[in-house]
Amino acid sequence: MSRLLFPDDFLWGAATASYQIEGSPSADGKGESIWDRFSHTRGNIWNEENGDLACDHYRLYREDVRRMADLGLNAYRFSISWPRIFPQGGGKPNPEGLDFYRRLVEELHSCKIRPAVTLYHWDLPQALQDRGGWANRDTAQYFGEYAAFVFENLDLPVERWITLNEPWVSAFLGYGLGVHAPGINDFNIALQAAHNLLLGHGLAVSSFRDIERGNEPIGITLNLAPVHPASDSKADLAQAERADGFMNRWFLDPLFRGSYPQDMVELFLRSFDFAPAQEEDAGVIAAPIDFLGVNNYTRTVVRAGGSEDDFMGNPINPPGSEYTEMGWEVYPRGIYELLTRLHRDYGPLPLYITENGAAFNDELNRDGTVDDRQRISYLEGYLAEAWNALQEGVPLKGYFVWTLLDNFEWSFGYSKRFGLIYVDYPTQKRYFKNSAYWYRDVISRNGLEV
Repeated sequence: MSRLLFPDDFLWGAATASYQIEGSPSADGKGESIWDRFSHTRGNIWNEENGDLACDHYRLYREDVRRMADLGLNAYRFSISWPRIFPQGGGKPNPEGLDFYRRLVEELHSCKIRPAVTLYHWDLPQALQDRGGWANRDTAQYFGEYAAFVFENLDLPVERWITLNEPWVSAFLGYGLGVHAPGINDFNIALQAAHNLLLGHGLAVSSFRDIERGNEPIGITLNLAPVHPASDSKADLAQAERADGFMNRWFLDPLFRGSYPQDMVELFLRSFDFAPAQEEDAGVIAAPIDFLGVNNYTRTVVRAGGSEDDFMGNPINPPGSEYTEMGWEVYPRGIYELLTRLHRDYGPLPLYITENGAAFNDELNRDGTVDDRQRISYLEGYLAEAWNALQEGVPLKGYFVWTLLDNFEWSFGYSKRFGLIYVDYPTQKRYFKNSAYWYRDVISRNGLEV
């Protein structure tokens, strides 16, 4: 058995999102979000479920922080609900909403857990969606103002600030395919939403620099995955390049190179009513950030589609692989490929794995245990490949398991469990899964024994 040790200052954390765990959708002046509206619209969510209760974290946050401390976490990534702070998206702020996050941060500090704060994890105020949502350029401005308010008024130390979580998902699943809130199925609108999300990120970074919050760093989190061709044929190789452009480069290039990838711009101009970005936006979007958050769960394998303008292709599931309950292939080597590619093509820049985890069919035993050995195997494989990337010089600074608690898994409702902690939803009782104990040992050793 050998030990794979991580750097002494490595952050070991877990991540959550406000709508997935908090519940209390109208408590203390909170406004309606697009996920409140979407989840209450019949036919959108598995079993007609919603996040009205979720994990009741809004009331049980102190107990949950104590469980984080029991796990030995030294960092916790959570998101702020924008409509708790600005119920109408802008205008008059709601002080009680901010007070909740102030109390949460105080509780984390008391347990020596460093907060990593995400400003936007998909719960846009419905009042702004009523005006067009992220397809309306004004929303980017509102986001910048909301961010500035939080920077100025959350007057406690924060380890890391993250502007947006997975803008690709917000834009293309929310406005392009309609399977996420707000449920719009129009790719032209999705492209505009993608741009305005990036613009909002840039405006938030600009506000952050103006406010000068000491040495606290700021970045963004993207969902990224290596894209592999199904074969070595010319058509499949070209398809993989286009799919990579759509899934990865469409956000990486404007952030780090100051422009959208030209091959994808030309493709979208042929296929959609796509207006190239205003020139002055490029500099705002590409404002220097201090780190990149990386969410990775699997890889994408594609076979060529019907035309050379097909940017998604036909995704396939390679035979013989293991798959999670989400139908995602377990492919640990992908995180090594991704981290080394980011360092090579877009670095040097500190990187954090801000989400990595897996849903399996967890069952609570009568004695309160959950034997989730598949999750342990998954996490161990991905962490070992992250360690391999560190040996190649990749400046990986931390790792956050997705997720701390079983929770409301968006359009899948409560049917998928990703947590280290099992939640019995009717009673709201929490139970450590075996993976939680395993992760506690990893943290105490600062590494793996393999």
